[in-house]
Amino acid sequence: MARHSASRSSRQPAARRALIALASAGAALAAGASAAHAEAAAPVVDVPPLRSADIGDINPQSGVNALTTSVGYATGAIAGLKPNPLAGTGTDPLNNGIGTTIADFKPLNTLALTGPIAQAPSFGAVPVVGQALGLLTPKG
Repeated sequence: MARHSASRSSRQPAARRALIALASAGAALAAGASAAHAEAAAPVVDVPPLRSADIGDINPQSGVNALTTSVGYATGAIAGLKPNPLAGTGTDPLNNGIGTTIADFKPLNTLALTGPIAQAPSFGAVPVVGQALGLLTPKG
């Protein structure tokens, strides 16, 4: 085997062994030092034991109302966004489609799935997403 095609590790086995031994010794030293430090450490501050908190007179319905209104306001902002900002441009990725016909079955293509998203003016106009956002947005 030519010298230039020999791997780098075969040219310097002594250096590799020395580095492995040094790393092993360092790891053992660090493990011993951390164990010795852990045994000698005493708490700096005396913390009293924690007791469980009593929830008292909390109305669960107010928590549900707060959650539904905050989610509604967040989804209301999303409902007005455009799902496909590249719609109508030459680089619209959802305007591409693949179609196939198998035997005597009706032809299938992907435009039936991507069409409503590609042509929707907002997320609220997408068939299923718009209905879900309508349920979450606050009324009034």
